[in-house]
Amino acid sequence: MSLLEIKGVNRWFGHGESRVHVLKDINLSIEKGDFVAIIGQSGSGKSTLMNIIGCLDVPSSGSYKIDSVETAAMSGDQQAALRRKSFGFIFQRYNLLGSLTARENVALPAVYAGMDLSERQQRAQELLDQLGLSGKENNKPSELSGGQQQRVSIARALMNGGEIILADEPTGALDTASGKNVMEILHGLHEAGHTIVMVTHDPGIAANANRVIEIRDGRIIADHSKSLDIAPSNITSIEEKNSWLFYKDQLFESFKMSVQAIKAHKMRSFLTMLGIIIGIASVISVVALGRGSQEKILKDINAIGTNTISVYPGKGYGDRRSSRIKTLTVADANSLKEQPYVDSVTPGVGMKGTLTFANQSLSAQLNGVGDQYFDVRGIKLAYGRLFDEDDVTQNSQIVVIDDNTKNKLFSDGTNPIGQVILFNKRPLQVIGVAQPNNTGFGDTDSLQMYTPYTTLMNRISGTKYITSVTVKIKDNVNSQTAEKGIIELLKARHGTEDFFTRNSDTIKQTIESTTGTMTLLISCIALISLVVGGIGVMNIMLVSVTERVKEIGIRMAIGARQHNILEQFLIEAVLICLIGGLVGVLFSFGISVLFNLFAKDFAMSFSTISIIMAVLCSTIIGVVFGFMPAKRASQLNPIDALSRD
Repeated sequence: MSLLEIKGVNRWFGHGESRVHVLKDINLSIEKGDFVAIIGQSGSGKSTLMNIIGCLDVPSSGSYKIDSVETAAMSGDQQAALRRKSFGFIFQRYNLLGSLTARENVALPAVYAGMDLSERQQRAQELLDQLGLSGKENNKPSELSGGQQQRVSIARALMNGGEIILADEPTGALDTASGKNVMEILHGLHEAGHTIVMVTHDPGIAANANRVIEIRDGRIIADHSKSLDIAPSNITSIEEKNSWLFYKDQLFESFKMSVQAIKAHKMRSFLTMLGIIIGIASVISVVALGRGSQEKILKDINAIGTNTISVYPGKGYGDRRSSRIKTLTVADANSLKEQPYVDSVTPGVGMKGTLTFANQSLSAQLNGVGDQYFDVRGIKLAYGRLFDEDDVTQNSQIVVIDDNTKNKLFSDGTNPIGQVILFNKRPLQVIGVAQPNNTGFGDTDSLQMYTPYTTLMNRISGTKYITSVTVKIKDNVNSQTAEKGIIELLKARHGTEDFFTRNSDTIKQTIESTTGTMTLLISCIALISLVVGGIGVMNIMLVSVTERVKEIGIRMAIGARQHNILEQFLIEAVLICLIGGLVGVLFSFGISVLFNLFAKDFAMSFSTISIIMAVLCSTIIGVVFGFMPAKRASQLNPIDALSRD
């Protein structure tokens, strides 16, 4: 039974008027152990015939069987398995991968067969030693002579067993001595039981075979055989693995190859990453800026009182009648204090007047408040003390002044504590100085003073009504619900709604919503740069596929499956995007260091979720935009790929 059997094979190239009939009704059978030379001039069809024999190409019509199995019915991966297990290719131009060492080139077919790393390295070393390349195993192809490169190519052909050796002009690019050495190696392989099919245009080289087939204009015109003892074949192909460990090893090897490809083209890889780096850094930095500004604003809001509801007379801000409405009373404040959802209540009454100390007279605002007002409003003490509940009860004539008042009245360095000042000719003793107001809320230039509301009402203004009530809600209570309760209570007490409320939580929510919307808007703009970066990745990967078509062809010729090629290029795209994403994160940290160095108002605040999402986004971009180029690479025709320069 013939090992290889070809019947009525035709091969056309091109379409329409440019269609060329390269092989014409080829009938050929090759026995196991044969040494066949196919001879013919350039363009005769001999290389096309050998490509069909090696399952690198398929016939346009006819039948080609290997061990009685029809190859036309095989899928691309099944044909790849034949090339991996049964064939060993020796090319005229060696077709070694320049980024790999001699040992790595030889071991490559075993990678796709799933051989363990240590086992394939040992076998590759043994083959190199047998072919006289000891000491050259770590050299790359550019560091080897033509004869040495061809021997590396032969060792690679034998890596998985190489039952059938296909040699395409094996001595065509070599000098006489190196060519003679290669033919001696081929004779040795034939004697060891390998079936050898050699293509050549040199009759002298063809004479080394026991069978010479001459082809001209796509037809076999002669088939001469001479008697030759055929040694029994003791060649065993390596067994392929199909366990999960095999797929794990395949993934790991694809990862290694991807890393090698990235390192081999550093500048191209960096330029590909650049779009991703800028996009990721933009997204993270914008989110960090948004968070930083939001935290600063919320901190300022906290400084004027968190979870508080203020009640004022009138229908709202700007109501001209509000000054004439005298319905808010201390009794209202006491009634609110009894509600279960209220933490504390402080009445408020204020008046403007003339502040006098020594020979200075200034306009100032005196605020009559409760003892808990400072805690509610987030006012901090610089030095001295704040008044307490006893001071409120006793109508104590004391006052806490702000930093502006201290600077105006005591600019000569006099200690204000204990000093007596006059407000509308009423004496008040200074007991404390508040810290400066740096929140940006309120009038930061006015002179503000704080005295017990009882003191202001009973000793200074004589009014019976208050101008505001500030209610602090308990932490576990919804402020919107509490606000409704306050409104209902005061409506019941007044008989009408002659007041309005201001909920600090509403302001907080509005600012959070506004800053969140702005962050989202700017992030979407930054995401566009990520998409642009992804398109750049796709374009560069397409260019990479075009540049590395020859490499893809070599990998397919030695048995790489379609998914091996797809996997390698996809991992390469993902790695480029992932590395770009991580560099983008580091770049955004660098931006934050510079920003925080010069910006004093607020600092960039990074979000762990935004960083994770950005890196995840870059990985997804690698998969999405890298898939098409990787798919294109995996679907290349092996013979078309090998023919590219």
